[in-house]
Amino acid sequence: MTDNIFTAAIKEVVAGWERFFWEAFVTLRVNGITGDYVEFGSQGGNTLRLAHEQILHAGTPRHLWAFDSFEGLPEAESDLDVHPVWDRGGRGVGVGGTGVDAFHELCAANGVPREDYTAVEGYYADTLPALGDDGGPVDIALAYIDCNMHSSTVTVLEFLAPRLKPGMVVAFDDWWCWSPTDVSGERAALREFLAEHPQWHFERYKDIHRVGLAFVVEPAEASPPR
Repeated sequence: MTDNIFTAAIKEVVAGWERFFWEAFVTLRVNGITGDYVEFGSQGGNTLRLAHEQILHAGTPRHLWAFDSFEGLPEAESDLDVHPVWDRGGRGVGVGGTGVDAFHELCAANGVPREDYTAVEGYYADTLPALGDDGGPVDIALAYIDCNMHSSTVTVLEFLAPRLKPGMVVAFDDWWCWSPTDVSGERAALREFLAEHPQWHFERYKDIHRVGLAFVVEPAEASPPR
């Protein structure tokens, strides 16, 4: 019974990714939103493959960026990083590390040409600050955040801060996560980020799958009153 539920859940997630990427890239094209696809958490190659396929279908070429340690999750820094599904070493679903070479092999097997994407290997705390405000992807249309942990998401959002622009999509793969007392993980990180960056509003856009949620970035002063 448990195996059947797990298999059904995985199928639902993959179907959600495919639907979401198609709708998002069409919407970005219709609205003339330029920029690359950037994902944070790429182990397994599934989201990069599906994003690549839907970019081709939507008809607007976009370079893909894959940021990951390719060695599993970092150590937890606080209770907001702790969750029963994942821990260091990847005992949870899809969070283990197999190395960047294995990732390149997966991409090749999945029909994603090497020239269509850039893989940045390393923990975000090391790689993202080193890029600064004008390194790596600067013009971003869709940022897909699948780094599970609160501390990792904080680092990602700090990297995205100078790159935010109206109309871009920011998606969180593990939005609905809680600690025993409060929200945690990616959701807690965005709550803190928006409190520190009141000039931006994240308008709820689409559910991705059972636990994923995407937003469209808007200037706070341009957002309709609640």
